[in-house]
Amino acid sequence: MGNSNAVAFKKEGGGAMKNSSSEELDSYYPVRPECLADVPKTRFKARVGKTLSERRWNAAFSKEGYLDIAGVLRRIQRGGIHPSIKGAAWEFLLGCFDPESTFQERNQLRQQRREQYAAWKSECQKIVPVIGSGKIITSAIVSDDGQPIVSDDGQPIVSDDGQPIVSDDGKLIEYATNTSKSQDNNDAMPVDNGDFDKKMIQWKLSLHQIGLDVVRTDRTLIFYENEANQAKLWDILAVYAWMDKDIGYVQGMSDICSPMVILLENEADAYWCFERAMRRLRENFKCTTSSMGVQSQLSTLAQIVKTVDPKLHQHLEELDGGEYLFAFRMLMVLFRREFSFVDSLYLWEVMWAMEYNPNIYSSYDDKRQPNLSELLYDDKPNDKHKLKEYGKFERNNLKTGAAEQNNSALAVFLVASVLETKHRRLMKEAKGLDDVVQILGEISGNLDAKKALDEALKVHKKYLKQAKKS
Repeated sequence: MGNSNAVAFKKEGGGAMKNSSSEELDSYYPVRPECLADVPKTRFKARVGKTLSERRWNAAFSKEGYLDIAGVLRRIQRGGIHPSIKGAAWEFLLGCFDPESTFQERNQLRQQRREQYAAWKSECQKIVPVIGSGKIITSAIVSDDGQPIVSDDGQPIVSDDGQPIVSDDGKLIEYATNTSKSQDNNDAMPVDNGDFDKKMIQWKLSLHQIGLDVVRTDRTLIFYENEANQAKLWDILAVYAWMDKDIGYVQGMSDICSPMVILLENEADAYWCFERAMRRLRENFKCTTSSMGVQSQLSTLAQIVKTVDPKLHQHLEELDGGEYLFAFRMLMVLFRREFSFVDSLYLWEVMWAMEYNPNIYSSYDDKRQPNLSELLYDDKPNDKHKLKEYGKFERNNLKTGAAEQNNSALAVFLVASVLETKHRRLMKEAKGLDDVVQILGEISGNLDAKKALDEALKVHKKYLKQAKKS
C-alpha cells in the first residue's frame, strides 16, 4: 500500500490514536528553523473518532484486501487522514487503485507501473543523462531553435559528474526511442512524425524551468534540504512533461507534485499518484496563446457567484473583475499558498473524499477513453448502500442531476465561499481590482480549512437550488 516518507521523521505506534496537536502534526513535515516565522500556522488537529487513523485504516481492509471505501470516506470527510497513512490513502482517493481489488492484484499493478515508469525514465535519460543522476538542471541546455548551449570554452554543457547533457553534434533526436508501450493510457512520444522536433525542443527547454521551480517549491521544509529529494521531484516532473505531449510542464505543477514525493517513498509510486492528480487538474494547465486552461473554471466561478450572490458579481463586473482572474492562483495550485503545508494536505484529501466517485479507477483504466463523465456516471447507484461510496459533494450532484457538469469542482465552490465570507468588505472597500486582490490576499494563513469546506458545501447546495429554479 505504499510507504510514507513522513514516517521517517516521526513514527507512530500501532495503538489507538491520541488527539494530536498542530505542533505534533507539523513534526511529520519539519520546517527549517530559520523559516518558522514565515510559514502559516497549522490549524488542523488529528482527533480520535474523526480522523482516519492507522488502526482504522488497517481495519478497513478485508482479509483478501478489499477496502471499505464508504467507511474510509466517512472518516476522511469528518477529520482528514493521519500523516502515518496519508500517502497510502491518497492512492485510493486519486484513483490509483480500485477499492474492490485484492492485495495481490494491487501488488501486481504496482510492480507493472514501477516497471513502466522505469522504462519511460530510461527513455528520458538516454536523451538527457542528468535525469536519474540525483542532480537537477537550472540553466537552459538548448536554445529556442534546439541548438545545444555551449560553455565559454565551446564545449557542450555537462552535468556536475561530467556527463554531457545534450549530444555534442546537435542532433536532438538521435537518442529518442520508442521502445516501451504504455500500460496506462499515455504512449511514449512518437519519433516518426513531423511534430517530434518541436516536442523534443519544447521538452528540453522546460527542463531548466522545472529545476528553477523545484528549488523554490516547499523550500521551507527540511525534506528538500536533501538534494536527492529535490532530484526526485525534478525527475518525476521531467518524465511527466515528456509523457504528456499536449501540456508538458507548466509552472504550478511542482506545487501539486511535491506532497506526493514527500508522502510516497518510492519515486514511481509518487509519479503515478501525481499523474492521477493531474487527470483532475490538467485542463487547468492547458494554455494557448489566446486562453488559459483554468479559464473554464473561472467562468464557472463567475456563474456560481452570479447565481448565489448577484450583487457581489455585479460589483466585481463594475470593477472589471468579471473574469475572476484574481482567483487564478487558488484554482491552479489548489490553495497551496493560502494554507500551511499540513492544512493544505488536509484540504486536498477532504476535497478528494467529498468528490470521490467509485467509478474513478475504472474510468481512468478504460482504454477506450471516451468522455470522462460518460464513464464516471455509466453506473449510477440505485441503492443507499452504494450511494455511501460517493463523497458528499458527488452525492449532492447525483441527487440533483448535476453530476456531469465537469467544471463544477469543489475547489470552485471553495473560492465562491471565500468571496461570500468577504462579501461585506468587498462591497464596501473594493474600489478597484487591486483592492480585491489585497482583501483576498489577507486570507493567506488565516483560513480554517474545515470551516471553508463546510461553507463551500453550503454554497454548492444554494447554487444547485437556485439553478434548478431558473
